[in-house]
Amino acid sequence: AGCRDGVLLLTLSQERQKLFEIYDRIAMGGIGHPGDIERLRMLAIEVTSAEGFNRSALDVSLRRLVSYSLSPTLKAAFEQLYGAPYLARLLFAEMGRTGEGDLFIRVEYDGAFHTNGRPGHLLPYAVLSGNARAGAAMERYLAEHDPGGLSPDELYDLALDTWVVGHLTAQSSSDASPTRREIDAGREQCLASANVEAAFLDRHSRSSTTYLTVEGRPSSAIPRIEAGV
Repeated sequence: AGCRDGVLLLTLSQERQKLFEIYDRIAMGGIGHPGDIERLRMLAIEVTSAEGFNRSALDVSLRRLVSYSLSPTLKAAFEQLYGAPYLARLLFAEMGRTGEGDLFIRVEYDGAFHTNGRPGHLLPYAVLSGNARAGAAMERYLAEHDPGGLSPDELYDLALDTWVVGHLTAQSSSDASPTRREIDAGREQCLASANVEAAFLDRHSRSSTTYLTVEGRPSSAIPRIEAGV
């Protein structure tokens, strides 16, 4: 999800890394077969690095990466008769420049992809889930809590609650949204068995590095938030 200071990606994991830096303002999360995620990650890095080198960093675009490289690769693998498709689903985030919205694109194993809206009307969030009901519940929860105006630390709490909402929905047969008490209990249970993995794309970074691995809370990774700068 995006907020005024940048874009936060968050998930829970036990061992495998799920969040990755791709290029400058672009990050990726993935679920599925670890080997396939790694191959697609390397493809994304190679394509963006080559374009940045041959043209310029400003020419690197998430829409172009997905439309002309990743989607055709996944689609070709899915449609071939004697090979295995990529068993992976990916979520990419591209932090917008000044005056632009943050772009999220979810890429499916068959090459189909979905953005978080259209230019000028982009939602400040996107989710990736292996369960359609869970994904819909997570999107509803984010829509109800308007992440765009939050601080990074507040966004961290919202993202963690949203993950728990998806987890609880996937385990339940009820269509009712989890209550606050259920979310708090589920959060405690999940954190007892898994670790939070989070990354932040810093909108106000003064260097070429915008991707920050978050250990703990975002304020611990971005000192100027504490300083109020």
